[in-house]
Formats: sequence, structure tokens, C-alpha cells
Amino acid sequence: MKHFQYLSKEKRSEIFLYEPIHFSKETEREMLAYALGATLYMPGSRTAIAGDVLSGKFLNGKHEGLTSMVICLEDSIGDTEVETAEANTVSQIGTISDSVLKGQFDQRNLPLIFIRIRSREQMQRVARKLKHHIQLISGFVFPKFTSENGRGYYTALQEIASDSSVTLYGMPILETKEIIYKETRMNELLGIKAILDDFYEYVLNVRLGGTDLSGLFGIRRSRDTTIYDISVIRDCITDIINVFGRCEKEYVISGPVWEYFGGGQRILKPQIRQTPFQQAYGHEGLEFRANLIDRYDDGLIHEIVLDNTNGLVGKTIIHPLHIKIVNALNAVTREEYLDASSILDQAQSYNGVIRSEFSNKMNEIKPHYNWARKIILKSKLYGVFHEQQSFIDLISETANEQLYI
Repeated sequence: MKHFQYLSKEKRSEIFLYEPIHFSKETEREMLAYALGATLYMPGSRTAIAGDVLSGKFLNGKHEGLTSMVICLEDSIGDTEVETAEANTVSQIGTISDSVLKGQFDQRNLPLIFIRIRSREQMQRVARKLKHHIQLISGFVFPKFTSENGRGYYTALQEIASDSSVTLYGMPILETKEIIYKETRMNELLGIKAILDDFYEYVLNVRLGGTDLSGLFGIRRSRDTTIYDISVIRDCITDIINVFGRCEKEYVISGPVWEYFGGGQRILKPQIRQTPFQQAYGHEGLEFRANLIDRYDDGLIHEIVLDNTNGLVGKTIIHPLHIKIVNALNAVTREEYLDASSILDQAQSYNGVIRSEFSNKMNEIKPHYNWARKIILKSKLYGVFHEQQSFIDLISETANEQLYI
């Protein structure tokens, strides 16, 4: 699997100075943690999962560009559906696995698959039912992760991985009242970090449950605002980054889900400028921008920019329309790449300040070193744009290279 595989070879050459590399669940953990991009959640009761995967819809179709997915057995299904959804999930994964084992489907085209479970006991039960098919999945997602239940999750995961002789990761979701309530937050975050530190090799991402955290206050962001405009959530995200984003023992933190995929009454001005779209595609570019605004994707774009600015990588999504936008905004500009490369090249012999090749900023070796390291990691996974190319060229392209407006 690799990002933007839906583009033709010629189009990738036109857009990228350096194309994204291939990755799989066996890719080295530090690299894989940055690779997830837009992670699509789908209910475990959905009977078309295997059909969508095996038909190639993730390569060409409404899901094109998808490289990671979560089959959810928690909030996306009703309490009365659990047993049926669990059986369906095992069946869907088994069908995909059989196709791979028979050589009918190339595993290199398979998205990273995770299962979001309700409890440690359910994870153990699903793992037993999957049997040898467990080799197909990349791990499990742990909802409502706390310092009380977290160690049990990871101990069980470690046992399953060892018994099955497969690589499995766990991704905790931070979304409980102990995390959002100020009087308990820091002790809870430090307690969770102590658990994750003990199981560091099994932690792929730390995920943020923005919807659940907002719900504890009866708050929901509108189409015109971002998660960062909700002050109580922004305050919490700040502390999560402070605890888990430290470079001495870094965890990749993903952005919270964007809930909207349709239009509605607009209150505020659009949040994306006309000029980049017009310069890229003229009148068609303006029409494409208008289409994004009609779907309120400009709000999503704004939130992803803020995610990236705050060091978050990738994003939970609940609609295929968001796949290309999230992944495109994680691709690296030529300017970022050259600055990062220069910083890393100089780090072994010089520790002062150097002028950017673009003569528009200073690059200070020591303070910017960790930023540069992350940029180079992302450049390998999401590619590096040619100087005149941008995320617009990725989100405005389909497999037949026509604007989808």
C-alpha cells in the first residue's frame, strides 16, 4: 500500500518531486506510525466490507486513496447488535484473508485494518474467533482508554500477539471525563503515559476522541468552526500534546474526527482562498473550490492545517469524501523538504543558524532538528511536491485525472 496510488504513474511524476514509498503492517514502527493518514471508521455490522476491499474500491472508486481503516464494534453499533456485528467482523476479515492466502488478492493493496473493541474480553474473544486470519489485521483500537483499564488492554494484546506470532498494535483513544475534567487531567494523562511507556513497542498512535470529550459538556462544533475553537477541548488537546508529544519519547497523536460531510446554512466566510485554486486550474479551479465550500470541506481543511501546526498527524474520518483531503494535506512541500534536509545534513557538523535556501526564514539547527526529522519521515510516506504543485493537485484528481466537481 502507498498513498495516492489511485493516480497514474504519469500524474504522480507530474505532481511529486519524490513519490511516496510503499508500506505495510510489517513496516518499521516509527515509520508506520506516521503512515495511517485518513483512518476511516466503519461499523462492524456492515456486510460489504470484504466486498469493497476485494473489488478494489479502495484503489479506484469512492474509497480510493484509503490506506487505513477501523472496523468498529463500539459506539457505531447499538448494544443489541454487538453479537451480530462481532460475528460479521470475523466473517468479513476471514473472507479477505482467504482471498489473500489463495492468491486472489494482492496483500500489498490491502489497507491497514484495525478493530475497535468494547473491552479486553471482547478483544480476546475476537482474536480466538479469527484464528489464523488474525495475521491480516494490524491491531486493535482501545476506546475510553484510562489509567485503570489501559494496562489490561495492553497485557492482553501482548499475549495475543505472542500466541499468534504476529505483529499487532494497540491504539488508545483518549475520550473520558478523567481526561477532560481539569482537576483529574494531569494525573490521568501521566498515568496513561506510564502504561504506554511500558508497552511502547505496541503503541502505534494516540487518538483523540473529540466527539466524546465535547459531549461531556453538551458541546458540538459547527460546520463553521474547528475543534480548536472549543476552548475546553483546545485546553485538553494542549495538555495531551504536552504529555505525549515530547520528543524524548514521542507518540504520534492523530487528529479528532470531522463530523460533517454535507452542506448547510453558512454563517461565517469560507476559509479557503480563491487564488491557489484559480492559479492551478483557472475557472475550473474556482468551480472546484465552490464545490468544497458547498460541502463545508473548507472547515475540514482549516482544521487539518491546525492539526498539522500542532504536531498532530493524520485524522479519524467517517466519510470517504475526506480521504484525499486529509492525506493531501500531509504531503510535504518542496520548501519544507529542502529546509528539513539542510537541517539534518548540517546537524552533525554545525549547530548554529543557517539561512533557508528560499532566503525567507532562518533554520536553527538544534531547535528545528526534531521538526526536520518528522518532515523527512512524512516526505517518504506522503511524498514531496514539485515547487509549483500543492495539495490542490491531489484533491482535485481522480483516477481518470478529471476534476470531480
